[in-house]
Amino acid sequence: MKILANDGISQSGIDALVEAGFEVITTTVAQEQLINYINDKGVDVLLVRSATTVRKDLIDHCPSIKIIGRGGVGMDNIDVDYARSKGLHVINTPAASSQSVAELVFAHLFGGVRFLHDANRNMPLDGDSQFNSLKKSYANGTELRGKTLGIIGFGRIGREVAKIALGVGMRVIASDKFVGKATIKVDFYNGQFINVEIETQPMKDILKQSDFITLHVPAQDDYVIGEKQFGLMKDGVGIVNAARGGVIDEVALVQAIDSGKVAFAGLDTFESEPTPAVKILMNGKISLTPHIGAATNEAQDRIGTELASQIVSILKTGEA
Repeated sequence: MKILANDGISQSGIDALVEAGFEVITTTVAQEQLINYINDKGVDVLLVRSATTVRKDLIDHCPSIKIIGRGGVGMDNIDVDYARSKGLHVINTPAASSQSVAELVFAHLFGGVRFLHDANRNMPLDGDSQFNSLKKSYANGTELRGKTLGIIGFGRIGREVAKIALGVGMRVIASDKFVGKATIKVDFYNGQFINVEIETQPMKDILKQSDFITLHVPAQDDYVIGEKQFGLMKDGVGIVNAARGGVIDEVALVQAIDSGKVAFAGLDTFESEPTPAVKILMNGKISLTPHIGAATNEAQDRIGTELASQIVSILKTGEA
């Protein structure tokens, strides 16, 4: 059987699939050529990340496909319900990248409270001629310890963020429509751990109490954070979105930054991805990354092996 990993797959994933007797193709095929390629090669399994979309037309015109796999959490680039209605297996790797995304959130938070995103822009330009001026500009940093982190969306990634926050010494509060409370196990390097129980609260309370806010929700039909929500926040709040583009109203975000309501933002996802708005890219109070939450070697290894395990389980047991 043939597996096309159109957006790539880790070597560990390839090795596991080859060992199980599958042929793995890692050629990247352009979206408009994908249907013909799948049919020409007789591909049984199509694996994607976020670059390739799997819509109804591909599902209808590629009868050889038995499994569609998404290396990551969100599957908004796949017509999941339609695929399943046609008898296809649709799989993803919801747990594999949680730690990596959580660490990126804190990269943005640590960078934001110490102005690293802006300093790294200006030091190469003016560090040799305006060192003392820049030093003064970035001298009013703050610490995360003792501050309140509000987590909107308390699933796997939100809970990984909570673990790091608790380790840093932050107070953690959370909101989730489907989770009432969760026990967060904070593991230490030497095998010791502590358990902290966190009960979720209404989102409006999270917005009012938090010094920093991070979002971990799926793609939405409407904004989760817009002008009204910004109005409920503390002055000088920091906000991070490493979830999905479109959950924050970016126009309202810029207005909130300009007014001082928001001290800084960290964005890994964008409304108009992959062409973020210039007003976002050029704002000195926004820390920017190009949707790399899951892009660590460790996460990609876990994603590859987890996908391989699911594929082997489905195909080798004759379920597909």
